[in-house]
Amino acid sequence: MADRTSSVPTLTADILLKAYAVGMFPMAESADDPNLFWIEPEWRGIIPLDGFRVPRRLARTVRKDGFEVRVDADFYGVVEGCAAPAPGREKTWINATIRKLYGELFRRGNCHTVESWQDGKLVGGLYGVSIGGAFFGESMFSTVTDASKVALVHLVARLRAGGYQLLDTQFVTDHLARFGTTEIPKRIYGQRLTAALGTQGDFHALPSSISGAEALRWLPTQESADQT
Repeated sequence: MADRTSSVPTLTADILLKAYAVGMFPMAESADDPNLFWIEPEWRGIIPLDGFRVPRRLARTVRKDGFEVRVDADFYGVVEGCAAPAPGREKTWINATIRKLYGELFRRGNCHTVESWQDGKLVGGLYGVSIGGAFFGESMFSTVTDASKVALVHLVARLRAGGYQLLDTQFVTDHLARFGTTEIPKRIYGQRLTAALGTQGDFHALPSSISGAEALRWLPTQESADQT
């Protein structure tokens, strides 16, 4: 369960970064609600960067380079994709305030996207916040099969290459669980967060566009037997 605190009447990009640094993040009730409230989960979802699992079928897809993967090319396109209704997610928590605040973090270099493109069109991707050696995954979307999964593989490769220590997924979903996502209690998460913030990750340690084969070389050697 997540601890929800009172709504946030005024929130700036600076306050947002400070909140992430102590284990909190904001959400809205819906896209139409202008208000935000803080979330501080009792159990936190993380993907261990040394325990990331790639299903074999997905690894083959990544190697085939059916998507052109770009970094930080269309931030607002990714946010719009994440905010759009999708099967199993008819409503979104991404409101106008979220768009504005994370846009400011993007301009500062504290927010990044990993994007999957096909035939010149953005078809999937993810965005998240980067502070020190911690990356906080916010949301992902896909309009073509495997587009967001391929972006996630490239994200983990980039974080490992850049020396990151923590990949926060906020919560564990069935979708993320197949990649090795696990839950840890708030106290342990706080310790790992503090350690990660004491280091400095380099999101651009790899070129802005790399092949799937190169991305896979940066991942742990084991591949999951899961075919999905």
